[in-house]
Amino acid sequence: MYYIKVDELAFHYEQEPVLTNISFELNPGDFIMLTGENGAAKTTLIRNILGLLKPTTGKVSLSPNNRLGEKLVVGYVPQQVASFNVGFPSTVLELVQSGRYQRGKWFKKLNKEDKEQVKRALESVGMWDMRYKKIGELSGGQKQRISIARVFATDPDLFVLDEPTTGMDTKSREEFYKLLKHYSEAHGKGILMVTHDHDELRKYCNKHIELIRKVGLPWRCFSMDSCKELSRPPLSSH
Repeated sequence: MYYIKVDELAFHYEQEPVLTNISFELNPGDFIMLTGENGAAKTTLIRNILGLLKPTTGKVSLSPNNRLGEKLVVGYVPQQVASFNVGFPSTVLELVQSGRYQRGKWFKKLNKEDKEQVKRALESVGMWDMRYKKIGELSGGQKQRISIARVFATDPDLFVLDEPTTGMDTKSREEFYKLLKHYSEAHGKGILMVTHDHDELRKYCNKHIELIRKVGLPWRCFSMDSCKELSRPPLSSH
């Protein structure tokens, strides 16, 4: 089964072609990196996939269910998502805990499993030791990290991440990539991640999508490296 299926997608801004001839699938257990030069419409492709933009031609499908037959949960981290001001009243822990309520827990106390998931999410971005800090006191990079942690806390089936490691140092990025690889391999999560760090990320992902400019034409076209040396066997749905 697939989580994302893109068939012959093309997208124009008004009359200007931006994307053309895009086709690929992301399946449970796939960790796909999406790369391309600046201006190569990577974020535009992501927005088409999520339904925030409508393809000019072609089709994008998201599976309604995960591999266990339950409703598919999507976690999306856009570029520079953090915008909390100094007066934001919540602590880091409170904000990330709020991600668990999306699993149908409104007005319920968080249980042990919820709390463990929140701790793992904060540890994954190196922010557990700062859990009692007020969000407004954090730097821009730290706010970006806790925004990612909140998405992790929802435990989505499909992660869509648009340059999430902005502001992270090398060690933090490595730990983050290891965690994503674990989620995809051990838990069957699907991951689509926009990045400029393709050399760092290559050993963790199993597919590479690159948006490139076709010679002599203004729009971008599509190439895909399946990374066969890193490919994994398909996951069972049971």
